[in-house]
Amino acid sequence: MRKVFVLMHRQSKWHRLLIMKKAYHPKVKLSRCPLSVSAGVLTISTAVRLLKMQFCRKYVYYIPMIRIGTCSWTEKTLIQSGEFYPRDARTAEARLRYYAGHFDTVEVDSTYYAIPALQTTSLWAERTPQDFIFHIKAYGALTGHGIAPGTLPEGIRSHLPEKDRAEKHVYIKERSLRESIAERFRDALLPLQKANKLGLIVFQFPPWFHCRTANMDFILQARELMKGLPMAIEFRHGSWLTPEKRESVLHFLRENRLTYISTDEPQYGSLATVPFLAEHTTQTAYFRFHGRNKENWLKKGIETSLRYAYLYSDGEIKEFKKVIKHMDSSAQITYAMFNNCYGNFAVRNAMKLKGELARG
Repeated sequence: MRKVFVLMHRQSKWHRLLIMKKAYHPKVKLSRCPLSVSAGVLTISTAVRLLKMQFCRKYVYYIPMIRIGTCSWTEKTLIQSGEFYPRDARTAEARLRYYAGHFDTVEVDSTYYAIPALQTTSLWAERTPQDFIFHIKAYGALTGHGIAPGTLPEGIRSHLPEKDRAEKHVYIKERSLRESIAERFRDALLPLQKANKLGLIVFQFPPWFHCRTANMDFILQARELMKGLPMAIEFRHGSWLTPEKRESVLHFLRENRLTYISTDEPQYGSLATVPFLAEHTTQTAYFRFHGRNKENWLKKGIETSLRYAYLYSDGEIKEFKKVIKHMDSSAQITYAMFNNCYGNFAVRNAMKLKGELARG
């Protein structure tokens, strides 16, 4: 009689079996449950039988397979609103601990603007529960965006042409500089990796990044620069998801083990934005909800947060619930991340979705 091991999380109603080949996990002490199987890998059909066996249920753990969070816990209008954090949560530590008491994942937006210090990511790891997950937005220099030269690490900034150092924004195109930047970026994430708290590196490409062969090559170069770190890809131009191209684009992502991000954002009947397409190209399904503020989304010269000033209605959240549950039936894990970060809109919608999923 073989021994099989089941790892799940006791506190979640949304779950599926995590198949393990080894009876070890750094976060959870595993219990044994006897079952006659031909191999040490638990299939889904065997798992269903296992859960139906009364004598085995006490050995089974549950792990949450749908994780919900927001795309920042420090966004200034959230803090200014006073509608999420208690009054005594006045420090960075207090806010992160409070956030992690309500959600089990977050996307870090600040890493798009600058590479974080090693001490900073170490503190993130220390101040969150053992099973907390950080997704990291890729630094803008790695996604083809213009960056402020002052945000580059000193050792790299000195290699810029002198005329570029005084510019408001520069575009890093030299391969050697991009490699140096990527190395610093990866090194900054080591504390999260060591703590098993690093999720996906979110590569959000700019709106002018159209679907063409050269840009697919750019994505593959970015993949090389990440040296095996799991990447998620968000497109901002509709050319990637036209009826003629979407299947080939999804195939490209699957073939290269890149996680597609299902994005909800305003629609204009043009290629200015991407349509909402619920798909997954790896075992991870990843949703980003930007809001549907059509008036401000494409407007220039406004405060960035105003583009995200949209509170999803209860009806819209219920529609997302259906899509997420359907996607979770085929993915190993699903992340639903709210990026409508204006005031408390993101946390309100994330809480609402949690409540809806808890009701089944």
